[in-house]
Amino acid sequence: MKSTTWLGIALLAAGLIAPSAAHAGVDELRLGYVDNIRSDHGDIVEGKHDGGNVELEIVGTAPDFLNLIGAPRPYLLGSFALEDTGVNFGGVGLLWRWEFADGWALEPGFGYILHDGERDNPFAAGTNEAAAFEAEHQLLGSRDLFRTSVGLEREFGNHFALQLYWQHMSHGQILDEGRNQGLDYVGLRTIFRLNPDPAD
Repeated sequence: MKSTTWLGIALLAAGLIAPSAAHAGVDELRLGYVDNIRSDHGDIVEGKHDGGNVELEIVGTAPDFLNLIGAPRPYLLGSFALEDTGVNFGGVGLLWRWEFADGWALEPGFGYILHDGERDNPFAAGTNEAAAFEAEHQLLGSRDLFRTSVGLEREFGNHFALQLYWQHMSHGQILDEGRNQGLDYVGLRTIFRLNPDPAD
């Protein structure tokens, strides 16, 4: 179901989650849009996938046992392709947040995702079909991938912020071996903050 139907599902989920989120250990609700910017072998160019993804993210309160590693907050992410040629993915991870100036913060993250993109080329190597398939698809090598991210955030009052962010997903020759072209996305998201001071 790679279509704009995913956008409707994401918005409906946000509407259902928001009323009870403040009572469930949730700090933030986020809605973003990203574009694929990576081609083969790490070149930062226009990505192979047409259209972008809409992303819905729920960020929780840092549990006490994570204080030893800088009190990162857990997140749950869903990313929904707006075109049939895109890649849908979802996963979990941790976010660290460092305020470096008044109203500004840097947010690195690390997580784990599952995706519905292509893993390997189904055609025999050296054939025209194989070349055409690889020209249109990023071959990810594994159904599950690591996700690293970094965001630059600007606050607007106590409850709202905008964040420019980049994310990279690959198996790193750890989750699998062989093909590992990975995915890179850059985008912008809005943040609605239930806890007005996530640094506390």
